Amino acid sequence: MGRDKALLPVAGTAMAVLVADALRAGGCDPVVAIGGDPDALGRLGLTTIADRWPGEGPLGGVITALEHFDDLDAVVVAACDLPRLSSTTVAALVSALTIGTDVAMAVTDRQQPLCAAWRPSAAVHLSAMFAVGGRRLLDALGDLRVVDVSVAESQLINVNTAADLPG
Repeated sequence: MGRDKALLPVAGTAMAVLVADALRAGGCDPVVAIGGDPDALGRLGLTTIADRWPGEGPLGGVITALEHFDDLDAVVVAACDLPRLSSTTVAALVSALTIGTDVAMAVTDRQQPLCAAWRPSAAVHLSAMFAVGGRRLLDALGDLRVVDVSVAESQLINVNTAADLPG
């Protein structure tokens, strides 16, 4: 899959390593974290990039990622609290990002914008929404061309602590 995508967990926990491993196995290179604690993430072997808008929600983190990797064909963004994400899902997201598509988004019972493959060019639209006060990522999709990729709900269980992991 080459150097056409990047992993970008958008917060900093030890579970980010599980997500990083899944995305590396799915072909993502390089792997970085946007925001979070750079020292703690560094001890876990993750490189970090400062979120341009810390505390403003995930939309700013996605924009930071897309602008940082504007030379790539695709940027895979995955929240670090998805420890059951599989490399198969990552590969499916990238494959679904065809010509004319801005974002290939994982969908369970709803769209999951923090598990998606994005074209860096989408940053222009997302930045415009952010500039006028938009902070909700789903609302910022507006005029973007989105393709949904069905994903088993079990892969996108949102976990805040290791104790939250089911069985």
